[in-house]
Amino acid sequence: MTREQLLARYRDLVLHRLPARARAEGWVVTADHCFGRIVLDHAVGGCWYGVLDRGRSPAFEQLDDGRLAAAVALAERVEAEGDPLLRELDARSLAWRGTPVKARR
Repeated sequence: MTREQLLARYRDLVLHRLPARARAEGWVVTADHCFGRIVLDHAVGGCWYGVLDRGRSPAFEQLDDGRLAAAVALAERVEAEGDPLLRELDARSLAWRGTPVKARR
């Protein structure tokens, strides 16, 4: 995929597809910004705003090509595997921030 294709795929998954499916299926995370947090954190291996400029939006456009491809691949994996994987990824993302994990529904 070209960089432009990766950016378009990221937007589609994180801003539209994953939140819609999450709401329909009752996943632990449903907001697009939460999907963004989770995917970005895992793309950079920690809290994304420790690596990327919080003031420069959108943050995902700051990823280099390798990290952007990894972010898209992870979002595609979440789409394929659903809530169980999302819970694991969310817990790790929250731990990087020192935030308590959400209770299971």
